[in-house]
Order: sequence, then structure tokens, then C-alpha cells
Amino acid sequence: MKRLFPLSIVLFFASQFLTAQPPIKERNILENEAKAINLAGVLSKANAWKEIPTYKDRAFWATVPKNIVSSYIEQAEKYLDYDWPVVKATDYLEFIRSGERRQEAYAACSNALISLVMGELAEGKGRFIDQIINAVWYYSEQTWWGWSAHLSPQKAGSGLPDINDPTIDLGVGEVTNNLSWTLYLFKDEFDKVHPLIAQRLKQELLRKSLEPYFIRNDFGYQGFKGGRPNNWNPWVNFNMLTSYLLVEDDQQRLSARVDKVLRSTDKFLNGYPDDGGCDEGPSYWGAAGAYLYEILEIMKNATSGKFDVFDNQLVQNIGKYFYQVNIHAPYFINFADADAKTGGSGATVYLYGKAINDPVMWKFGAYLADLNKWGTRPLGGKIGSQLRGLKLIDEIQKADKAEALVADFWFPETDIAGGRDKGGSIDGFFFGAKGGFNNESHNHNDIGTCLMYFDGKPCLVDAGRETYVAKTFSSRRYEIWTMQSGYHNLPVINGIDQMNGEEYKANNSSFKANSSTVFYSTDIAAAYPEAAKVKSWVRSYTLKRGKSFTISDKYQLKEVSDKTTSSNLLTYCKVSIVKPGLLKFEGDGFNLVMTYDSKILKPEIEPIKITDNGLKRYWPDDLTRIRMVIMNPKISGSYSFTFTKTK
Repeated sequence: MKRLFPLSIVLFFASQFLTAQPPIKERNILENEAKAINLAGVLSKANAWKEIPTYKDRAFWATVPKNIVSSYIEQAEKYLDYDWPVVKATDYLEFIRSGERRQEAYAACSNALISLVMGELAEGKGRFIDQIINAVWYYSEQTWWGWSAHLSPQKAGSGLPDINDPTIDLGVGEVTNNLSWTLYLFKDEFDKVHPLIAQRLKQELLRKSLEPYFIRNDFGYQGFKGGRPNNWNPWVNFNMLTSYLLVEDDQQRLSARVDKVLRSTDKFLNGYPDDGGCDEGPSYWGAAGAYLYEILEIMKNATSGKFDVFDNQLVQNIGKYFYQVNIHAPYFINFADADAKTGGSGATVYLYGKAINDPVMWKFGAYLADLNKWGTRPLGGKIGSQLRGLKLIDEIQKADKAEALVADFWFPETDIAGGRDKGGSIDGFFFGAKGGFNNESHNHNDIGTCLMYFDGKPCLVDAGRETYVAKTFSSRRYEIWTMQSGYHNLPVINGIDQMNGEEYKANNSSFKANSSTVFYSTDIAAAYPEAAKVKSWVRSYTLKRGKSFTISDKYQLKEVSDKTTSSNLLTYCKVSIVKPGLLKFEGDGFNLVMTYDSKILKPEIEPIKITDNGLKRYWPDDLTRIRMVIMNPKISGSYSFTFTKTK
């Protein structure tokens, strides 16, 4: 019999919907805007809020590039004989048996539905209607539309979904969105076949998703029970808002449901730092800030422009964050569980930039779209997103394009800072560093860590996170090596790593930047438990533009133990000892040397084999950890490492 994971997994995972700092500020931006414009009186159910083509709008489909049309049709043809599979009880149970999420068991059917819908829209001949109906019936008969890892909020706990206790997770939201578009686009076609098809689909949408979301206030991500919601909030709320506007016929009911989505999204905004920084990282911004934009844009369109908060400073800062933490796309700063590479949604970045009137952002969105060859093939994503995107292809392809390469940045509340040798150029050094606290959303124990890239390529890195399993969101999360401070660019003090928890944090962070220097420092002593016996440990980063990058530590200990104190560096470069006091880093098209005081420090070089497929996407050639061991540690001391380019 397979071992069951303990209840602590369920409890830890549920806690990830909410985090603590920074302080919650009762801004209520969206609810106040709704009251100011009398939302119920201006909310529209007309197609104008979408400005998206329907199935019958064949004139539009004739304008879609022929290669995209043919690709949509070819993809749909693969599902003409698709045998809609059962999601078995054991698919759900596998999560509590082995920790395997079996995400593919749910994704395959979603891909089939989207492909068939897009193929029928593109072709318009009715050839795929029967299989779309089969998809509708398949989902109608299914117990639950979510993912096995997300069952913990139901009273029965994880393992199997309870039909009498519907839980709304990310997966349910995604399916709800796509099925709502399917109903909206093909209701007339369904009625030609049988009146029960559309009737059943609407009934299941209401029963499994839309009504439970409206009735209940206890889903953690909604934010009504306190705490700071993470990316689940705008992600689910975007899907719910879209679906209410597509499905709900009664204007009074619609207004009440839209109002609830706005009140919940306010909880997300109330917990956001004023600086707009996303502590989950830029790849998760795509499920946080990006979905916030989608909600706000829908609301603006659904009220004929009357609901408009894009001039709000927080909303603007949330957008600007994304491009400021770009290293050299697709490389972005990847603290916490964020990916080292992310394409982002170029179209969304473009539209967000246009909405807040930020040329740097919208040009960067057009740049990302071009980098990812967006608009030259089927767009991918949810049905509604693809429909909107098809109308934007010509505009975005013709827009001015420029990569956002800011000279320096500082998010004082999120406590992330960095800079590069020269704004507007990838040449030379780039670094990013963080303070914060060790209970951030998708947290790693990484207070004080840094990244350093050269010519837009990785040198000192954050490994990121391995493929998600049950352990990732359990009480055993910090047994995973990528989550530990010892595998970040950080010190190990008296043999002790950092600890997780809100109380383990940085203090007295400071940042300065001018034309010649970028400087960031923070005291990381409080990120370590009492056993580390550390009084203060000031970690500093100094970029001398066009010259060097230096990591410095100045510390005071309460006592020196017999265990090793070292400063670890994690790199994607090939590392060699040239001589005492000099290491060579050979990267992708660059060579750097690192100088250090060999009377104080001794390097130990340790190869790290990357076996996880998720990490291999970024680090296919493995990683190396360098332990810079303090040979004779004292109660107080200091040292530094300086990187320069070899001639």
C-alpha cells in the first residue's frame, strides 16, 4: 500500500493562499470606484464589453491570417475522434499517496476543448460541433473541475472531491472560463441539436462554480477571512468575473456577483505593497498583476469606460514592476518560486502599458510578443484570450518595440533592488538582490541573496524550484535543497542556515544609485535562528558601473562555534581556481575573475547535478556551488568578493 502524506501537507498548502507582511491597507480602490459610478446602473451585458468576434462573425474570421486559421483547424482535427477520458478516482488519490499531482490528467481534456472551439470558430462549417457537445457533456458529468492538489478546503480534506461540497480552485476557474465562452459562442448551435445541451451546461456552471463562489466567503484566496491573498485571488477572480458576464442573464444578480469579485480583488490590492513589487517573482506576476489588469480592463469595457482606475498609483506601480525586473528577456529575476526564464504575455504587457500610458511598458510588451513570435501561429491560452489576441495581431506587430533595460530599481517595501552597468544595454554586469522576510508567498529561505548576470547571461543564480509535488507545499518544504539558504548566494553562520517564518527577516535595508555606482545593503542576522549566534551580518552589493561587482559581508557574532562559517555562491559558470585569491568563472560568451582575500577565505567547489526536469529547462548543464569557507572566524570580521571581466 502506498504511504499517505500527513495532514500537515493539507494544512501547509491551505496556508499558502495567505501570507503576512506587508501591512494590509484598507484602500478598497475597486469598491470605491464601483460606488462612485453607480456600478449597477452602468454595467452592461451587451457584446460591447468584449469587442470580441462571435462564431457568426464570418467576416472577421476571413481576416485572420490563413496560416493561423489552417493551424487551428489542423489542431482541432486531431480531436475529431477523441475519446473523452474519465478522471479516475486513483488520479485524485495519487496526490495523497505519493505526492504526484497528475496535472496532465486534467490538462488533456482542457486542451481538447480549446482546440475544438478554436477550430470550429476558424472553419465555421459545423464539423467540430459534435465533439464540442461531447466536451460539454463530459464536463457536465465530471464530479469536479479542479486539480487534485487543491482539495484541502473541502470538509472531507484531500483525496477525492466531494460533490456536495464544491471547492473553487485554479483549475475550476480555468474550466469555468472556457466553458462559459463555449456556451456564449455556441448556444444557438447547441439548441439546433438539442435544447438540453446549453441548459445542462449553464446548470453545471452555476452548480459547480459560479454559485458556490458567490455564496461562500471562506475560500482563503478571496481574502474575506483576513490575511494577504496571493496570486490565486486575481487568477480565480478574473475567471469568475468573465463567466458571470457571459452566463448571468439577470441584471440584479449580475451586479451582485460582479460586486463580490471586486470586493475580493480589493483584498488582494489592500495587501499589496505601495511600491507594486511582486514577492512571488515576475513569472507569478503573470498570474497576479497580469490578471489584475484583465479584471480592470473588463470592468472598464463592461461599463463603457466609466469604471477606470488605471490612473491609480498602485495599479500603475504593479504594472511597472514587471519590466523593471527584466534582466535580458527571457531571463528575469527569479526569487522565490519564480522561473528563471519567462516569456510573459507580450499582449497583456502591451495592453497594460497602454492602459497606464507607460511607453516603456507597452514597447516592452511588443518586444516580448516579437521575441516569442506571437501572432505568427495560434496564440494559445484560454478561449477568450485567444479571441482578444486575434484582434490585436496587426496592432502589436506594427507597434514600436524596445526591451526594457532600466539602469536601476528599488522596491523599498518588497525589499528588492538592483541595477546594471548602463541603462538600455545588456552589456556588462547586472545584479538583483533582496531582503524581505522568510514567509513570503512561494517563499525560499533567501534573505539577502543576489543574482548576477553578465552581458545578459547567468553567472550567480537562484536555482529556482523543482517540479511541484505534494512535498513542495507541505511542512517538509524546506527539506528541498532549492528552498534552503545554503543553496542560495548566502552565508552559513556557525553551521546554521536561515529559517522560515515571518520573524526571520532583513533589517535596515538601504539603496543608493547614481551615474557611477549602485549600492544595496541589508542586515540579515535576524533571518537566522538563535543557534547561529549572530548579532549582526550586513550583506552589501556594490556595482561600479562598467568596472566591477562586489559582494561584502561585515559581521558580529555572539560566539564562534566549532562548525563551519562560509559564504556560498551558486553559479551556472564553469569555475576554476587560478591561484589563491583568484577564481575564474567561464560563462556563456564571457569570462570573469573573482578576487578574495586568501588569508581569510578558502574556496571549496562542489558540482550540483540537476536531475529535475523543471530545473533542466534553465540549467541543462548543471550548477556549481562554491563554499567560501572562513578559515579562522572571529567574533567580528569582514570580507568581500570582487568580480571583474578578464581582458
